Amino acid sequence: MTVSLLGATAPGFDRPLDVLEACHGRIARQCDTLDKLLAHLPVHGVDAQAQQAARAVQTYFDTAAVHHHDDEERNLFPLLEQAGAPGACDLVETLTLEHDELALLWRQLRGHLQQIGAGTTALLDEALTRRFVALNRSHLEFENTHALPLARQVLDATAIERLGRAMAARRGVAFTGVS
Repeated sequence: MTVSLLGATAPGFDRPLDVLEACHGRIARQCDTLDKLLAHLPVHGVDAQAQQAARAVQTYFDTAAVHHHDDEERNLFPLLEQAGAPGACDLVETLTLEHDELALLWRQLRGHLQQIGAGTTALLDEALTRRFVALNRSHLEFENTHALPLARQVLDATAIERLGRAMAARRGVAFTGVS
């Protein structure tokens, strides 16, 4: 467990499933920002707040969200499939296809946010943004109610430690062990 400068605790890589779940919360907050940006732009235009929000969302989905999906696909999903739990392969396939769809939507949405972040337009494709947000929210809900509980049920301590080590190594941080 790591204490942030803001005083909140964040799970450490010794609890990799909690790290993934915490990331889901951060993705949901970025989706909230996109919803707010949709409402903000028609009233306030591409002001400093809109630019800052667009840049923050773009930075998050260009980096942390990509790493999150990669952690799941390279590290968690193979462990779930190897555990041989009923339905694990179908679950992994569904989630991987959704990752692909989210990546496609993000590539389309990213350009809009780049322009807003640069202050060159106040136009944000509402249908595309709502579709991206809705798919993210349903994807997160599905992972939180199906994938993570399944992982907690079927993965043993060795698999959990392997997952934590892989996630820590990807970020270049020391792994302190499973508690």
